[in-house]
Amino acid sequence: MVMDNSFEPCDFVLFGTMGDLSRRKLLPSLYQLEKAELLHPDTTIIGVARQAMTKDEYIAEVKSNIEKFSDKSLCEDTWKRLCERLDYIQVDMKDIDSYKVFDDVVDPQRVMVCYLATPPAIYGDICRGLHGCNIIDSSVRVVLEKPIGHDLDSSKVINDEVSEYFNESQIYRIDHYLGKETVLNLIALRFANSIFTTNWDHNCIDHVQISVAESVGIEGRWGYFDDAGQMRDMVQNHLLQILSLVAMEPPATLDADSIRDEKLKVLKALRPINSSNINDVTVRGQYTTGFVKGEEVPGYLEEEDANTRSKTETFVAIKAEIDNWRWAGVPFYLRTGKRMPTKVSEVVIYFKRQPHNLFGDSFNSLPPNKLVIRLQPDEGVQITVMNKIPGLTSSGSMDLQKSKLDLSFSEAFSEERIPDAYEKLLLEVMLGNQALFVRRDEVEQAWNWVDSILEAWSNSSEPPEPYQAGTWGPVASIGLLARENRSWYESKLTKKR
Repeated sequence: MVMDNSFEPCDFVLFGTMGDLSRRKLLPSLYQLEKAELLHPDTTIIGVARQAMTKDEYIAEVKSNIEKFSDKSLCEDTWKRLCERLDYIQVDMKDIDSYKVFDDVVDPQRVMVCYLATPPAIYGDICRGLHGCNIIDSSVRVVLEKPIGHDLDSSKVINDEVSEYFNESQIYRIDHYLGKETVLNLIALRFANSIFTTNWDHNCIDHVQISVAESVGIEGRWGYFDDAGQMRDMVQNHLLQILSLVAMEPPATLDADSIRDEKLKVLKALRPINSSNINDVTVRGQYTTGFVKGEEVPGYLEEEDANTRSKTETFVAIKAEIDNWRWAGVPFYLRTGKRMPTKVSEVVIYFKRQPHNLFGDSFNSLPPNKLVIRLQPDEGVQITVMNKIPGLTSSGSMDLQKSKLDLSFSEAFSEERIPDAYEKLLLEVMLGNQALFVRRDEVEQAWNWVDSILEAWSNSSEPPEPYQAGTWGPVASIGLLARENRSWYESKLTKKR
């Protein structure tokens, strides 16, 4: 999916370099790119924040964060190369005059990548500040963290502020799920293997499940999360992006706009959910006190700084339907929640059962084949098939059992380190490839669908259904599938892990 492998030096400017995202993900990812020798020798990394700090103090802070959040001990040779790239400037991001310091650290002859690891509310301020010091030209790229906005209208406001100074070809809206190896592998799995390409529609597939479960709670982010909720935080970006990759038509090529055009068509084909069908196809929940991994945890309304009357959802389950020829009659079940038994992200494709059963002595009803695409924590692909049990029988019957063909990335590619999603995405930005980033019309179409659900919930007098922390969500989420003689995949996950 890399269309342009131009490898040129850049000034990588990290706004919000002292924030949680930068410390935990971005700086360690830059270190790993350095270790893999994927940064151009002349590329510089410039941290930007409000704190007063010398360059040496910043370098020490970066080293501390990399040591804390990297998966292995620090490689001194790698660190020596990386620290020589580092610089730091203090900027009040809402004060246009403070951006004048960029004149001394940015080379106007080089590509500049501006990563805005800041609240979206100040994206416009940063863009105005960069414009005010005359360093924006057609080569500058800007990276925006999602979710952008609180709803469709606020999303448009933020995007309008950014697009006043950057055109769409310069804007990289990042969703880190699109950098995960198994999400990227969806493209190869679907379009490089005829066994799936020719069986990927309503004729062969019964239904699809997409689950993103978190075992953590809100981790001290009450103010942010209670305003966002699980629908805005997870469904609007991560789950809908995965759904669109699973369901899209084959793109004409692997260039950015061909892929994003097909994803957009899926989002446009999603059947609207509103007050007329909200109770039939959605479930929202809120966790109560319970036990996760043997440890007692508080309920959502008992978290620090909680509003005890909050109706914000910490769990969402949705039966989504795509109104097009390929997916007519095939439900896509989406599920995401906090304080669930384990952290796991999976896509499960359930194929239709065999219409005639020759093996009634072993199975009264043959189970469906399943394709399980594990996004985390153990990335890989697993296929459940029926297999004959080896051996002889006096009855002459053929006994079957379910077997799993398992491709674990960590086992199959044991010699290769599986990169973090941010490593892939940072590299793609520096290369100038937009295929793994989200276009504005995708963002707005996703908000359009999600806003209708949020409005219907807001107009309903029903509060979120409580579920005990450490369980797989409200009872009603089981009924969402059970009424059609289906069930969630979680029992297998629980046994496995």
